[in-house]
Amino acid sequence: MVDTVVVFSGGQHPGRSVLAALPAGAPVIAADRGAEHAVSLGVTLARAVGDFDSISPEALAALERSGVPLERHPPEKDASDLELALDAALELEPRRLLVVGGATGRLDHRLAELLLLGSPRYEGVELDAVLGGAQIHVVRDERVLAGRVRELISLLALHGAVEGVVSEGLVYPLAGERLEAGSSRGLSNLFASPTARLTLGRGVLLAVRPGQRASAGVFRSAQRSVQGGSASS
Repeated sequence: MVDTVVVFSGGQHPGRSVLAALPAGAPVIAADRGAEHAVSLGVTLARAVGDFDSISPEALAALERSGVPLERHPPEKDASDLELALDAALELEPRRLLVVGGATGRLDHRLAELLLLGSPRYEGVELDAVLGGAQIHVVRDERVLAGRVRELISLLALHGAVEGVVSEGLVYPLAGERLEAGSSRGLSNLFASPTARLTLGRGVLLAVRPGQRASAGVFRSAQRSVQGGSASS
């Protein structure tokens, strides 16, 4: 059993800034082209998974020469390369999974990735993602997140309504709220302190931090709104 397994997704290059998010010594599994991205950043791979239709022929040949274990799947498959890589990561029995990827790419792929993060098959692990400059946290039951005062955070219900949402440390407090899937109710909240605690009665949330901070004027307006009794986000 390991603490964290890092999974590099395919698609666009994540950029060198993601290196700061990688725990030292964590095993790294790559999905298809994610192997090329990881190697370009000097990251050592424990395994590469996928149909390898997106990685360059040169990078694939280099992987084969390096001896990195390759788990090959046919192009006509019923799961994305990222899903296969996440399942491979679960075999290591981690406490946490960290997905690393770029901020852009095919919209359908990105939507599928976000939905995948909340899959019931991963409910036994803590799951986070760093996509470019954005951070995403899957919230089940309870999580404490470290952030910056005035940093934006959106809470999105996934795969159905989320009941009994309670927040501490956010500008717009939630006190036993119900957040519906497909609703914008949880968009654009803000860290009011360096940590925020989220507690759920039932369901799964994505806590999305786009890597931006609200302007001082917006933050002051939000504070006045809360002091006046509004709890809307």
